[in-house]
Amino acid sequence: MIPQTTFKYDIEVKDDGYVELTVPFPAGTHITVFVTETSPSDMFDDLLSAAQSNLDFWDNPFDDEDWNNA
Repeated sequence: MIPQTTFKYDIEVKDDGYVELTVPFPAGTHITVFVTETSPSDMFDDLLSAAQSNLDFWDNPFDDEDWNNA
């Protein structure tokens, strides 16, 4: 099994449904592309979700001990 890296691009469809993006793979590499439509409000949903889901990182005794005595 080959490990896969995922990239997310937020791009705009041009005239005649044309989409262009630059990927970090060498020429000749076979890739799979999934296309989904997003609304302008969806652009920030991932960022908001990530910010909220990672708050538990700061709630730990080691961090509290270091910062409370700083």
